[in-house]
Amino acid sequence: MEKKSLSLVVAGRTYPLTVSAEEQEKVLGAAEDINKAIKVLKDNYAVKDMQDLLAMAALQLATKSKSGAPQTAAPIVEKADYSKVEESLGKLNSELDELK
Repeated sequence: MEKKSLSLVVAGRTYPLTVSAEEQEKVLGAAEDINKAIKVLKDNYAVKDMQDLLAMAALQLATKSKSGAPQTAAPIVEKADYSKVEESLGKLNSELDELK
């Protein structure tokens, strides 16, 4: 099994990976999906913190994969309702502020 070394950029950070040749396209597509989801979220919401954007993108992509939607490297471009996610993040942020 041939191994490939990749240098992926996800959310502005570089990650070195070694994957099998068969996995390479899937891993590159996943990184592309994550970065596109982050961009869509950043463009549509007043969220600037990369960790929040990454968490929101992860929730969005995980929800899509669990819903049985076909897995492709196509970007997520529809404008979704993230009010519940924003509300949850706001509550978490408030709770963290109270701990300080």
